[in-house]
Amino acid sequence: MPIRNPKDFWSGLLFLGVGGAVVLLARNYQLGSALKMGPGYFPTALGGLLAVVGLIAVARSFIRPGTAIEPFHWRLLLIVLGATLLFGVLVRNAGLIAAVAVLVLTAAAASVYFRWRVAIALAVGLVIFSVIVFVKALGLPMPLIGPWLGG
Repeated sequence: MPIRNPKDFWSGLLFLGVGGAVVLLARNYQLGSALKMGPGYFPTALGGLLAVVGLIAVARSFIRPGTAIEPFHWRLLLIVLGATLLFGVLVRNAGLIAAVAVLVLTAAAASVYFRWRVAIALAVGLVIFSVIVFVKALGLPMPLIGPWLGG
């Protein structure tokens, strides 16, 4: 049976793989019941649902026609991945403010619609949001300015 929609096929396999892996990893936790959920209940339910969605997408790829997969933009993927890794390094050493700002500006640079003014405005907004939600409201022990910047 030929694959008629490659996008559905590969995204369905990805969903199946991630959902199946989550279900397998959640087996180590107590499941509980619907009324008294254990720590493994929610990941198992979500992983199972994701696998079902993947199975539907794979089945649909043999029925519905679709377009071919376009070339993958590896450089843009690596920029976003690098921004995320850079955030992880900077959040403890440079502080939350610098880490969020660098994350947003670096990840935004991967877009074809990148504009400095918009990216800076977004970075300022997300820094303010992150400080209010994570540090002030939730009380997470994150330094706003880290030791690298004299905090």
